[in-house]
Amino acid sequence: MYAVIETGGKQFRVQEGDVIYVEKLDANVGDAVTIDQVLLVEKDGSVSVGTPVVAGATAVLKVVEHGKGEKIIVFKYKSKKNYRRKQGHRQPYTKVVVEALQA
Repeated sequence: MYAVIETGGKQFRVQEGDVIYVEKLDANVGDAVTIDQVLLVEKDGSVSVGTPVVAGATAVLKVVEHGKGEKIIVFKYKSKKNYRRKQGHRQPYTKVVVEALQA
């Protein structure tokens, strides 16, 4: 059984036991988060596609840790004009484990 869920503006194909990195969630480490934005569910060979979400389907995620991704350098410049701007960014994330899929 697998499902396609949406969280943080991104879609993930998940199964029970999967570890995924999602946009930072407002939950403490060890908490269970329920996602009801389930777009597709495959169970025993039959596929249910939502319009836009599958009714009654949820995914239970357990928060493992919070962190920040790798640093990305944004550097803008214009040649021969003495224009330079340097900016760094580290995207926050939440590492979660898929505990259960209910369809």
